Amino acid sequence: MDTLVEQRREKRTNLTWPVSIWLPEANRFFNGRSANISKVGVFITVPMTTPLRAGSTVELNFPRSESLAEKKGQYARIKKGRVVRVDRRHTLKDATIGVGIAFE
Repeated sequence: MDTLVEQRREKRTNLTWPVSIWLPEANRFFNGRSANISKVGVFITVPMTTPLRAGSTVELNFPRSESLAEKKGQYARIKKGRVVRVDRRHTLKDATIGVGIAFE
């Protein structure tokens, strides 16, 4: 039996939030949802037709609520990142892929 060893550098927090992902090579946004997030990365789900692969550079747009936008002075938190993992295990179940992204 294999033992799994936790390799994450930072604690992850479960967070389901809408997210838009900009793919420069596709020249468009794709909409998805975050599943968990940390200081160094995020795991999101997107439609299975999203043309992502490990190594792709992306921009993530996390929309803010109206009250938070007023506090922060902007309506979205934008982060650049690199795709480090593409998980296709649930493609047949719910037509999505899971994507691990490391923030830059």
